[in-house]
Amino acid sequence: MIIAIDGPAGSGKSTIARMVAKGLGFTYVNSGSIYRAMTLRAIRLGVDPRDEAAVISCSRSAAIDYRDGRLCLDGDDVEEELRSAPVDALVAQLSAIPPLRDIVNGIVRRAAGATDAVVEGRDMTTVVFPEADAKFYLDASAGARASRRFEQGASESSLEAITRNIEMRDSIDKSKSVGALKIAPDAVYLDSSHLTIQQVYDKVYGKILHLREHHGH
Repeated sequence: MIIAIDGPAGSGKSTIARMVAKGLGFTYVNSGSIYRAMTLRAIRLGVDPRDEAAVISCSRSAAIDYRDGRLCLDGDDVEEELRSAPVDALVAQLSAIPPLRDIVNGIVRRAAGATDAVVEGRDMTTVVFPEADAKFYLDASAGARASRRFEQGASESSLEAITRNIEMRDSIDKSKSVGALKIAPDAVYLDSSHLTIQQVYDKVYGKILHLREHHGH
């Protein structure tokens, strides 16, 4: 069974996807982390982010795997580095490169295809797994998303800078030529601006259980 969750930056989809995967005993695949790992590799190797051919070549030769649910790049556990400010600054730009999206989508399909999985990102419900058994689109206002990021303390930036970064990410994500952020017609839409993580989880989990009974999973 494939459960696909999309939504803009900071909508809580990573937290929800991780909780749902744990609750169901499914594999958790975060496509955003793979884009971040590719961005980190480009930074490490000194690749010019404007040189698309170099970015693509750098991404093709990346070794991505998971150890105990943590993402490893070229054999290193890089989970702690994926949300660093240099990666934050470049990931939206790099993930807009269509051939890079193909490379990452291939990795996501391989990681999820062999098992029951919860996958999350920007185009999981529309491009990568259009046939997913359950689809969700998690949304929240830019202000609510920025406040959450700020309160998590994951970024050294000010609340204003985080809000600006989220708005910039949204506009890049929604205007991509390939894999743009949009709501699949058959996805369950949830605005979490005024909901707690637990409330969102209960709604998503309840819906999945209902679908599983329906499909006899």
